Amino acid sequence: MIEFILTGPYIPLIQLLKATNLVQTGGEAQIVVSEGQVLYNGQVDTRKRLKVKVGDIVEFNGKKILVK
Repeated sequence: MIEFILTGPYIPLIQLLKATNLVQTGGEAQIVVSEGQVLYNGQVDTRKRLKVKVGDIVEFNGKKILVK
């Protein structure tokens, strides 16, 4: 599991995927989110501007990110 330390109140989902190196570009992040490949707290979520906060878990491509 990847632990991501949040420095503000939230991080947009697409930026989180880029910051954890699970995707190479913002465009790639938008595609995987819009295609339903990303789970947010265990459910598919296609909102590109989703605000991920402390305690949330994001899953993509077999990897989990815990936001702390």
